[in-house]
Amino acid sequence: MSSKTLQLTDELYAYLQDVSLREPPVLKELRKETATMPMAAMQISPEQGQFMALLVKLLNATRTIEVGVFTGYSTLAVALALPAEGYVLACDTSAEYTSVARRYWRRAGVAGNIDLHLAPARETLRKKTEAGEQGSYDFAFIDADKTGYRQYYEQCLQLLRTGGLIAIDNVLWGGSVIDPEKQDDDTRAIRALNDFIKTDERVDIVMLPVGDGLTLARKRQTLDLAE
Repeated sequence: MSSKTLQLTDELYAYLQDVSLREPPVLKELRKETATMPMAAMQISPEQGQFMALLVKLLNATRTIEVGVFTGYSTLAVALALPAEGYVLACDTSAEYTSVARRYWRRAGVAGNIDLHLAPARETLRKKTEAGEQGSYDFAFIDADKTGYRQYYEQCLQLLRTGGLIAIDNVLWGGSVIDPEKQDDDTRAIRALNDFIKTDERVDIVMLPVGDGLTLARKRQTLDLAE
């Protein structure tokens, strides 16, 4: 027994993956290709992808949002967990990285379920709200520019149904959130969002030491959309 989360050594982490990871071959291949790229550190871990896929299944989700696609690993993990009629609204600005994503989505047979918008996410989400899609999504994953996190959180909260779930990545930011010398815009934005969500009565929350820190926020009630 332990009164706090166990620290993972490299050996224990390898054991965790060995006895629990059920990574489809297409996801494994995508992860390996992404690992050769200059920005490979942006890739989520395979166990985080599997965890999000499980959350989607527990929610009986059919419509999801992804803010920040990169090479599409998390998008694909979620899309594979959705039913045949599932829909993923994917937001990114990089045609280069998402071209890799598109290739693997086609290979996995889920490209038709993923609606990729190459535009600033705040604009895409605003258009979906203006189109009357409030309360019509089940799950959202936010993993993009950190200074935009607060706005993405608010926009996704509007689009989620009551009982829907937002997952926010990088909330521990490599430990920088507790380093007083780290005062860059990204770190301050993450700290501010963490502090805000802690007291946001619209959601039930938990912050988990998964990957670089993952906050889960469950929407409690229908929001006043006029605000």
